[in-house]
Amino acid sequence: MKKFLSLCLSIAVLAVFSACAPVQPPVGPGGSVNGSGNGQGQQAGGEKVDDWQYEASREMLDGGGYGRTGGALKSTMPMMAMEAAPPSGANLGFAVGGAKDVNNFRENIANGFLPIPTDITHEGLFYNYYFDTGIQEECTKLFCPSYSTAVSKDPLSGETEYYLSVGLNSGIKESDFQRKKLNLVVVMDISGSMGSPFDKYYYDRFGNRVDVDFSEEEEGKTKMEIANRSVVALLDQLEEDDRFGLVLFDDDAYLAKPLSRVGNTDMKKIKDHIMEIFEQGGTYMEAGMEKGSAILSELADADPQQYENRIIFITDAMPNIGDTSEEGLGGMLRENAENRLYTTMVGVGVDFNTELVEALTKIRGANYYSVHSEKDFKKVLDEDFDFMVTPLVFDLKLQLEADGFEIEKVYGSPEADEATGEIMKVNTLFPSKTEGGETRGGVVILKLNPTSGAAGEPANSQLKLKVSYEDRNGKQDSSEAQILFAEKDADYYENSGIRKAVLLVRYANLVKGWLIDANRFQKRPPEVPCPPIIIYETGIRCPEMRCFPPMPPQCPIVLGEWERQSNPLSVDSHYRGVMADFAEYFRSEMAEIGDDSLKQELETLEKLAD
Repeated sequence: MKKFLSLCLSIAVLAVFSACAPVQPPVGPGGSVNGSGNGQGQQAGGEKVDDWQYEASREMLDGGGYGRTGGALKSTMPMMAMEAAPPSGANLGFAVGGAKDVNNFRENIANGFLPIPTDITHEGLFYNYYFDTGIQEECTKLFCPSYSTAVSKDPLSGETEYYLSVGLNSGIKESDFQRKKLNLVVVMDISGSMGSPFDKYYYDRFGNRVDVDFSEEEEGKTKMEIANRSVVALLDQLEEDDRFGLVLFDDDAYLAKPLSRVGNTDMKKIKDHIMEIFEQGGTYMEAGMEKGSAILSELADADPQQYENRIIFITDAMPNIGDTSEEGLGGMLRENAENRLYTTMVGVGVDFNTELVEALTKIRGANYYSVHSEKDFKKVLDEDFDFMVTPLVFDLKLQLEADGFEIEKVYGSPEADEATGEIMKVNTLFPSKTEGGETRGGVVILKLNPTSGAAGEPANSQLKLKVSYEDRNGKQDSSEAQILFAEKDADYYENSGIRKAVLLVRYANLVKGWLIDANRFQKRPPEVPCPPIIIYETGIRCPEMRCFPPMPPQCPIVLGEWERQSNPLSVDSHYRGVMADFAEYFRSEMAEIGDDSLKQELETLEKLAD
């Protein structure tokens, strides 16, 4: 009898799956199932091809699934116009991989939510600003590090601290820079949570509602809608000899468009198809990454002198199906990187989980951006696209040899926690703009610990710095420098670049400390009542009336490790006082540095102190 019931249940589950799962359409013209082929995607006679393959049904959504009901997304917003800035004659600099902004941190605070500690990183914060790197001589190589020193009293503890900045300089002229041909696969999250507004947490609607005011610009728009429009805008950055493919994922992964040459593809029709994508189902990031990687893997041997291979992965980073561990997802990214297939993560929404993505983008060749509006994405494409897909320096290592100092901490690198007393590591450097002799995000900061001398004040100390790295073709290079860390009274800064960087390091450390303490006392509900959505054992989407055996009207869903409900913004009295004191220091330093763009950080401090 038990075997009979088990057989019946299996048949029923298979029936549900057959009825619920989106159907993979047959292969369209211009490409193979896995998107490899010859990458041409063009019919005989030279006619451009519409090689779109994805068709979806809203059948599952009628029963109350994750996504919204109704037709395909429509919008009256004008399309984004992309205008590339003319190249200048200045040299480019470099910025590290990993986070390229702290947008998620700012947007959570602006909307009254408590960020998590990984929402703000030193490298993401640095990339908001331009730095004097301290370079004294013309750079004639791919990479020329420069060094600056500072001795400064901590404004809160009063302790004297020693800093060394590593300036990230390049001999490449901006006017000479041109990215290689691009083999690009966009992997896009179409799960139900992408149907939520930018300024709300998706899981708040299940019993933890928090009402927020939308900006006029983004009112009524969802993460899915902005993601669609952003991918359409991204296509305008591609050249005829680039190749483009698209993978979508929810409970499964689907090849929407095989990898084919842009010049042979009817891109207008492809854009129209993208604008009709809607959200549904769970979040199977592993499946999306696996399918996207498989498409590019056949081009892993492409000549690095000619081609870049990159996945742009667009998601709110809340996987709840498959292997959701950072080790499992990271393993794929690491294997890809070994084969010169690199990844850019683009996070969308205030509930974008930076904790997972920050871990993944420590991998060679990886970076990430967080966007909260169409305007944000336009800015990324205008300013960063060619740079974000072109890593140029890998496996950068700095070895410090000094009797009087050791490396206590590294700031401004995703691999900062891998530093030792002698070694600094950076997996990847990407090209970065320079303006007025300053480089965007162009420094890494070393906090040095004095190991000799009276009262922690070392005598003149000679620092020997050895740097090694490899270029995109695997060619090794290195350099050495001698730096005299002369005895100076605090506060001494060799230039405005290291002064600005030290200020931002202290700001980020204060904010991170507050966030660690504040989040420690927040208790996320272990489960929230909601309509039945997914059978987690199988990953099958299951609206209430289609389940067998029948499910009750309300069933508990346990939030996964990366799924988030909001916590209200709160600052206890101790931290409010500390924030107010630090704001005064920040204001005076901002005046000394002369950078009014720092005001956005001052405004954050004042809001937290209030």
